[in-house]
Amino acid sequence: MGRRLEGIDVHVHIHDERARRLRGEEAQRLFEERARYFKREATGLPVAEQAEQYRARRMMAVLMNGTDETITGIPPIPNDFVAETVAEHPDVFLGFGIVDPWQGELARREIRRIAELGLHGVGEFNPARQHFYPNDRRFYPLWEEAEQLGLPVLFHSGYAAAGSGRPGGRGVKLKYTQPLHLDDVAADFPGLKIISAHPSWPWTAESLAIARHKANFYIDLSGWAPKYFPAELVQQINSLLQDKALFGSDAPSLPVDRWLKEFADLDLKEEVRRKVMVDNARRVFGLDEQGRPAGA
Repeated sequence: MGRRLEGIDVHVHIHDERARRLRGEEAQRLFEERARYFKREATGLPVAEQAEQYRARRMMAVLMNGTDETITGIPPIPNDFVAETVAEHPDVFLGFGIVDPWQGELARREIRRIAELGLHGVGEFNPARQHFYPNDRRFYPLWEEAEQLGLPVLFHSGYAAAGSGRPGGRGVKLKYTQPLHLDDVAADFPGLKIISAHPSWPWTAESLAIARHKANFYIDLSGWAPKYFPAELVQQINSLLQDKALFGSDAPSLPVDRWLKEFADLDLKEEVRRKVMVDNARRVFGLDEQGRPAGA
């Protein structure tokens, strides 16, 4: 990139039509359903165009993947697609691979392959859609593998967009995304960097408490327009948790321009803004000021 980074968006999704076609017609239908509920257009965004959007802003983006194949039968975007996208745009993209936690040993081996693909973490786990508690010890071999490989893991927390407004929420169960379930994981795997995605409503205070208590636990600020951030979240970011909060948009579902504009309107110290926008994520991912691996 050659210039000082202005931001690292740690929570970005792939809406490239090529990737969605790999998931099948049902995935496309659910994507359109969610778009209608949240009153946005169900349009695709080529990854090359997405890369250029961040390049123009002098920012990097972390591409998230996801799967709930065991529950829904819908296959995920292949981790190889994410890795190929990152390889094509290494100046702006980092990438996370994903595994289905119910696939046991196959999932553990896929975490190792995620590292071999050159990806930078594992996520977005979405326990509400995947129907699992992260602190269930049946899944501990996955967290052990990620810890040994130095791969951060990112978990959806709080309210889930998937299934919103549908009868029974289409089977999506919010109880699994209570942040307190991640506290056990953070305690039992102190070398594992855990990112709790979103402001975690209605359990915002839980994620803030864990971030204060556990050095290896971070929060990202994605998925909610900043003008709706709870007052306690803004206060904690501006003080005790200024080193633990990460810029994340959830783009393109929540446009990054909107997130940035509303974040600029929050009453935050300037030195805190820089930490949230860049410095905290650089530390999590081991990057220098240009977004390259430190020491490279």
